[in-house]
Amino acid sequence: MKLALNDIQKQIQNSAKRFAEAELAPLAATLDAGTGRKTLLQNLKKLADLGFMGLNVDTQYGGTQAGVVAFSVALTEIAKACAATAVTVSVTNLIGEVIQSIGSEEQKNKYIPKLCNGEYAGGSFCLSEAGAGSDPSGMQTRATLDGNQWVINGTKMWISSAEHAGVFVVWAVTDPTVARGKGITCFLVERGTPGVTIGKAENKMGQRGSCTNPVIFEDCRVPANAILGKPNDGFRIAMAELAGGRIGIGSLALGIANAAMDIARQYVCEREQFDKKISGFQGVQWMLADTYTELEASRLLLMNAAYLKETGQSFVKEAAMAKLFATEAANDACYKALQLMGGAGYTEEYPLERFTRDVRVTTIYEGTSEVQRVIIARELLREIA
Repeated sequence: MKLALNDIQKQIQNSAKRFAEAELAPLAATLDAGTGRKTLLQNLKKLADLGFMGLNVDTQYGGTQAGVVAFSVALTEIAKACAATAVTVSVTNLIGEVIQSIGSEEQKNKYIPKLCNGEYAGGSFCLSEAGAGSDPSGMQTRATLDGNQWVINGTKMWISSAEHAGVFVVWAVTDPTVARGKGITCFLVERGTPGVTIGKAENKMGQRGSCTNPVIFEDCRVPANAILGKPNDGFRIAMAELAGGRIGIGSLALGIANAAMDIARQYVCEREQFDKKISGFQGVQWMLADTYTELEASRLLLMNAAYLKETGQSFVKEAAMAKLFATEAANDACYKALQLMGGAGYTEEYPLERFTRDVRVTTIYEGTSEVQRVIIARELLREIA
């Protein structure tokens, strides 16, 4: 792949950086404190107007059609300012992508433009359940056919953007008689459909500005044409889309980590102890050198996975590698930044304590680090089988 960004990718990166610094960074602490939701929604609409809600979506459906590399670098810039906004952007982009990839022409024309232009403030994946997180094949949500309608019953957990999503991509078991994972179907369910209830928001450690809720389906009726893709093909769809989502979460983690280390680097150049700037101590210098090297390696892994996806090549292993390395490196970077700043970094005077809380979940959602290792090992062994 070409390591340098092309002109369009640079333009998108710079646009994301300018918007994030001007509009998102000043609001991030307010969102983290549990207020400012109205302004968040306004910023999501502005991001949609700038083309950031459909970066890898064709222009015929209202997307930017800039590709996966542009998506990755844009998300990194947004996450530097506000991880809560970044995760909403990431998920909404992927909702548009999955509908474009496997939806009918009617579904594409109905939903994708609303995601891209901001009519929908976001979209949500309803996959995880209380007893089916890392193993979604064990889900208990059921959809039964009643005439020409499907009736969905079940509860999905930890759903990002649930409170303001315009459309939900919902997975449910439609054939419980077959082996686990073989009888799952994917549905598109619109906001406001009778039988859909958004539960109480979770009180989270980090990324508090992004709402995360249970979504309850009680005798929720959707038409037969609400099926996304083929019947009983939902598990394959989920696994394929999670692979793309890992590029997004890795990019988000990289943005948080870069922001954390940049603050720490500036601090050590100003802070004095033992009659000298602490940046003059070799131990501090090596912490900077090692951490920035790991973050650059993360960036290159993410760019490689994004390039492979963008060019239609196999990218499952590479996306898992990038997500694993980038999110673990980002967690380490935030803690290194805290160590460099000492007590100052532990206070709310600096955004570093928020970054440290925000970054923690990146090793959990879109597949834990342990799941990434399983995927990587599986793909490595498959290559020689």
